[in-house]
Amino acid sequence: MKKILIVEDEAILAEMYQDKFTQSGYEVSLAFNSEEGLALAKKERPDLILLDILLPKENGIQFLNWLRKDPEISSMPVVAFSNYDDPETKKEAFQLGVKDYLIKTNYTPQQIVEKIKSYLPK
Repeated sequence: MKKILIVEDEAILAEMYQDKFTQSGYEVSLAFNSEEGLALAKKERPDLILLDILLPKENGIQFLNWLRKDPEISSMPVVAFSNYDDPETKKEAFQLGVKDYLIKTNYTPQQIVEKIKSYLPK
């Protein structure tokens, strides 16, 4: 079973996405900030990280910086998803290796699940 780590500070949203992915046959872990996300990435070794950009304290870009510097987990695929549609932030996220930068309001939760499926290693 493929594992997904969702790093999202809004609990209601995180749990809704967790339900959608679980219904689609994935194992899902939740983290509500960057520090938790990194700890879970190391511990659980997810197949993909779904990362919100606007997080409390350290944002998603900082998370990506930390992730890419840690040789144990630096190659994990990450898809950013946010309502923060800022060209500079998007550019920075892609420079840090995100597979995609999805604007939450442009997709239904089910469409997000379908997009993520295409990024998971077979």
